[in-house]
Amino acid sequence: MLFTETQNQLLAVLFASGDPVEADRLGEAMGFDSAEITRHLADLANLLDGYDFPLQIRRLENSYQLCSRPVYAELIRATLELGRNAPLSPAALEVLAIVAYNQPVTRSFVEQVRGVDSSGVLSSLTDKGLVEEAGRLELPGRPIAYRTTDAFLRCFGLESLGQLPSVEAAPEENPAEDQDDDSEQLDFASLSASAHS
Repeated sequence: MLFTETQNQLLAVLFASGDPVEADRLGEAMGFDSAEITRHLADLANLLDGYDFPLQIRRLENSYQLCSRPVYAELIRATLELGRNAPLSPAALEVLAIVAYNQPVTRSFVEQVRGVDSSGVLSSLTDKGLVEEAGRLELPGRPIAYRTTDAFLRCFGLESLGQLPSVEAAPEENPAEDQDDDSEQLDFASLSASAHS
């Protein structure tokens, strides 16, 4: 038998969910503490990797998701007649970088960094599921705060926000306002280029 009963149960739950499932929720349902369920998930992920299984377990912060491997993306897209997602525009990558590195942030913060209206770009990123509302801040007008989602981590091949490339400080001879947007965009663009679809 390839999988243990626990691994079969984990596969069944993750497959049925389709979406990321929190490790604590899995552990509670299956009677394991946090360390045990994390170990079982890691063992299952290693087993799938070792057998070159077409599915993989992806960790997204404190959640786990069963996904097909990137190598099958084109076949799945063609078979299910899924359209290829349009690539993110430079403005969208810029806003996504600002949110990812500073979250939670307000629209006015994003616009202050970019120097232009960003409501349309934020709305588009929210529609794509890469950014979500994170409640309201205790500031005058109670502005909405935004943060990245699990879909953002999955799309860029990250397990957690801690894996984001570091943003290097600007050389002192360059004006800060000229450098801030560029450094975040360049670092984030290189991350985007290596992302799994």
